[in-house]
Amino acid sequence: MLIGSGLITVLVLTLAGLAIWRGPRSSDERRWTIWWGLGFSMSVLAVLLAFALRAGERIIARDDGTLQVQAEAQQWGWRFVQPGPDGPVQTEGVLYVPAGQPFDIVLTSRDVIHSFWVPQLGGKMDAIPGHRNVHRLMADAPGTHEGLCAEFCGIGHAAMRFEVVVYDPADPPPFVSAESLP
Repeated sequence: MLIGSGLITVLVLTLAGLAIWRGPRSSDERRWTIWWGLGFSMSVLAVLLAFALRAGERIIARDDGTLQVQAEAQQWGWRFVQPGPDGPVQTEGVLYVPAGQPFDIVLTSRDVIHSFWVPQLGGKMDAIPGHRNVHRLMADAPGTHEGLCAEFCGIGHAAMRFEVVVYDPADPPPFVSAESLP
């Protein structure tokens, strides 16, 4: 998107500069300016829009059997609840998710607005008191990522971090069974 918008900006500034420098010219030049100024710009914008809609469609949470993890924020920590073989499993400050599979984070807050953000996995979403937000993410490969609250929530905000452990679905942590995975 940055490259597309950069191309449009350069083209429009070039055409504007030519129009100012050379002044009004023949109708052929006007058609050329309109074709490149509008036609090219609209084509690039249409491609960018299609790309954005496709990318946005992937991250919309749906009721499709995807793993759902409850994430409750409070000053100054995160509590995660996810399915386990013997019922829900609760962890403090550590989220376990399978690699290569989308998962939904159901965000709530006990006190003030917090923001759930794992930079390596995608965008951020707010956890709002009295409201449920659902955020779909996916980790491509096993590993560990740092997550944080990206909304100033009080004096302990800087310490409001958590860890996301992405595991191989073939080798889940002991509390996660193959039956609890989607």
